[in-house]
Amino acid sequence: MVTLSRLPTLAGEQVQAYRLVNSKFPPINLFDDVADAQEFEALYQIQALTNPRLRNELGQIEMIPRCEIPFGIPGCSYATAPFTHVNPAGSRFSDGSFGVLYLAASMETALAEVQHHQSLYWSRVQGLNYERFVFRGLACAFVDAAMKDATSIAMKDPIYAPDDYAASHRLGKSVKQAGCPGLRYHSVRLVGNHCWALMTPRPVSSIIQTAHYEMIWNGQITGVNQIHEA
Repeated sequence: MVTLSRLPTLAGEQVQAYRLVNSKFPPINLFDDVADAQEFEALYQIQALTNPRLRNELGQIEMIPRCEIPFGIPGCSYATAPFTHVNPAGSRFSDGSFGVLYLAASMETALAEVQHHQSLYWSRVQGLNYERFVFRGLACAFVDAAMKDATSIAMKDPIYAPDDYAASHRLGKSVKQAGCPGLRYHSVRLVGNHCWALMTPRPVSSIIQTAHYEMIWNGQITGVNQIHEA
């Protein structure tokens, strides 16, 4: 079993990584409208009086301490959203009780990861014969100081099981409970590449939009294309 103490600690290099988000969900502008936690609290209280949709837009804001939100950075809303809109079904390194910001070392890797999970999800929807899903590409800059390196663990380890997340859930929980900011790990969907699981958005210095991509569904994902502006 992989334990946190077995994993090397990363030195603190500047990292550029990538992510895709569903383009039908707009950014949560309130996070980007303020410079610090005090301003956020004031604006939140004001908007809560007049905007009945505010809680849905922000998600479960109580799940992240204000000190963890990187107010003032470009794309604060993108960095924070995974921690307030948590998938209760979980993910590779979360059992659904906390959020994780997943990033990939290249956009190609991000596309492979998202294509796998989209295929799995939409294959369970009966009667879906054709659909087009549009995603917003994001480029994220962060520093990997104090993060753990699970790429030191072989791909045959149970934390990399393609569909059984029991071992990776245990590792993710130990990373979270130890207050470790994140984890580098092998990509399971594009072998030879790697990804990141950030347990807090605090290390992020910017996360900005790049390009849009579409995935074509016709019983399975039959095409992945970058959308070019006319």
